[in-house]
Amino acid sequence: MNYYDEIKNELINNEINRTVKKYSINKSDLNTYFNVGKMLAEAGKHYGENIIGDYASRLGKELNKKYNERTLRRYRQFYNFATNLKWSAMPTKLSWSHITELMVLSDEDEINYYINVVNNRNIGYRDLNRLIKNNEYSRIDENTKNKLRKKEQLTVKDLIKNPILIKNNNNYKIFSEKVLQKLILEDIESFLEELGTGFTFIKSEYPIKLGDRYNYIDLLLYNIKYKCYVVVELKVTELKKEHTGQIMIYMNYIDENIKSLEENKTVGIIICKKNNKFVIRYCSDNRIIAREYVLV
Repeated sequence: MNYYDEIKNELINNEINRTVKKYSINKSDLNTYFNVGKMLAEAGKHYGENIIGDYASRLGKELNKKYNERTLRRYRQFYNFATNLKWSAMPTKLSWSHITELMVLSDEDEINYYINVVNNRNIGYRDLNRLIKNNEYSRIDENTKNKLRKKEQLTVKDLIKNPILIKNNNNYKIFSEKVLQKLILEDIESFLEELGTGFTFIKSEYPIKLGDRYNYIDLLLYNIKYKCYVVVELKVTELKKEHTGQIMIYMNYIDENIKSLEENKTVGIIICKKNNKFVIRYCSDNRIIAREYVLV
């Protein structure tokens, strides 16, 4: 087999497809780079590692300088990467830029997690890079990771990260719950992404009347995917037992007065400076979860 001519023809055909069929550029690119990577891997077995440098030199002169040695090695790496993951077909929403971000990872479960994130959230490679740098996968709990491996049904609480990263662009020094709330509201979109899929913002300081007194929910959210309200309470201290009692009252109020029969029960998230696993362990309401926050 003349590997060089086959590789050259594969790349030429892809360049033609990119010009004529712009709507399918991504699919054409990935199929081409996979096929080229496969031939490079086979050629290396027959002719040795130096063959990639030789092919890169010839392709640079005959086709395009972008097909340098580093690029060809990337194609071969992609072939090995996709083969190890046992892809039966290319994930539809992944671009070559997404792939290059994913190839720095080695854990198959982590890779599959980010592939699903790209597909579900429809994010670009820059956002993917940010999620990987922020160690999003490592911030979901082991129970959720096991569910993902087994492809079990997830709940609204499963993909909420711990700790939750909150941007502090103005470097606030004096800190209180009001300041924490202000930071969240300054970049509410980023905060909702930290929580997971399907979260939308309703209102801060949401008023509820208990008897003749008004109380105010720090943040009231709604999860479209799981069809439920989400009460968020902010604490700049260690989690305390009275915090769970407070949020449980707020959740029950929403269930009795706001939610419809078709919607699921309200979920509660306490975002605190330091968690106390015993408080949650002995809390009677499993709809409540606690997550620590970290300012970034």
